[in-house]
Amino acid sequence: MTYHADEKGYYGQFGGAFIPEMLYPNTEELRQNYLQIMEEPSFIEEFHRLLQDYVGRPTPLYFAQRLSDKYKTKIYLKREDLCHTGAHKVNNTIGQILMAKRLGKTRIIAETGAGQHGVATATVCALMGIECVVYMGEIDIARQAPNVARMKMLGAEVRPALSGSRTLKDATNEAIRDWINNPVNTHYIIGSVVGPHPYPDMVARFQSVISEEIQSQLLEKEGTPNPDFVVACVGGGSNAAGAYYHYLDNEDVGIIAVEAAGKGIHSGESAATSALGKIGIIHGSKTLLMQTQDGQITEPYSISAGLDYPGVGPMHAHLYTSGRGEFISITDDEAMTAGLMISQLEGIIPAIETSHAFAIFDHRKFEKDDIVVINLSGRGDKDLQTYIDYFKL
Repeated sequence: MTYHADEKGYYGQFGGAFIPEMLYPNTEELRQNYLQIMEEPSFIEEFHRLLQDYVGRPTPLYFAQRLSDKYKTKIYLKREDLCHTGAHKVNNTIGQILMAKRLGKTRIIAETGAGQHGVATATVCALMGIECVVYMGEIDIARQAPNVARMKMLGAEVRPALSGSRTLKDATNEAIRDWINNPVNTHYIIGSVVGPHPYPDMVARFQSVISEEIQSQLLEKEGTPNPDFVVACVGGGSNAAGAYYHYLDNEDVGIIAVEAAGKGIHSGESAATSALGKIGIIHGSKTLLMQTQDGQITEPYSISAGLDYPGVGPMHAHLYTSGRGEFISITDDEAMTAGLMISQLEGIIPAIETSHAFAIFDHRKFEKDDIVVINLSGRGDKDLQTYIDYFKL
């Protein structure tokens, strides 16, 4: 039994490539080449050099003393908020821009919700001198204004998605339309472990640097490479996939995924896909998906733009249905309270996405000697206005 993707891009029953015929050449070119390119010594050398010298890896594994004292267990934070651009997203965009160059692409498109993936994509396009167009829902453009400004400063064109809920799902739809119309010169940098094969597997492999570092850092600090639990927030799920990757098939390590319950799982304003989802197809992948009785996608809701997605990556759908992963849903109020708590206990203002992961300690008890690693996927700068409005700061 493995929880990694098979050669056809399936995690158990989830994954695959359910795409219109017009997209087939785009994904097929990538599928035939991605593993071979990723294994080239020159690619590996350039990828790791940029991760070290440009992104600032390895990121620290920090023992959160005051948080550990409060919840009477050992809590480590994997500090992805210290990456260049402020989140884990740049690990993947560095990998994909190198991939695009080797495939001869001269134009990059991307979708973004919270804006962190958009910023990370615009950053690497500036680094490599490649044209960049980022699609972003109109609502997300309004609530993530600092990241929109950053993308524009980096030279990217930000195109609003005006259809549907005007959030991440709709930005992805617009990006896919663009890709269909520009198949030869354009590479689509998907920001999460979603989309048609090979994207979920490719993005997970680029993000797996997170769990690779956790193993060596934990060995140094605790004498074992294995925590008792790895915890991460899940929207599409790339930060979680990176944190889980080297532990997927090691069942001694518990996997905890934290989703956004919005105003309550059954409030009608939620993004808790594991609790509400049924099997369906979204953006080219078979996965768990929030949908009506007749298969229409229902609008997700979360106070955090990065978790506001109606589906979940196929890796996570498989972790949930197989029982390998433990899924916990956290409301807006619980996440915001946890974000303020971490700020005042540890002097770290987390992204609201990550704040959901910190809220689990009021739901889930751990033993005194348990080693719990939380992937602190991003910093809270982009969310300051939301924090200000919520807490009347």
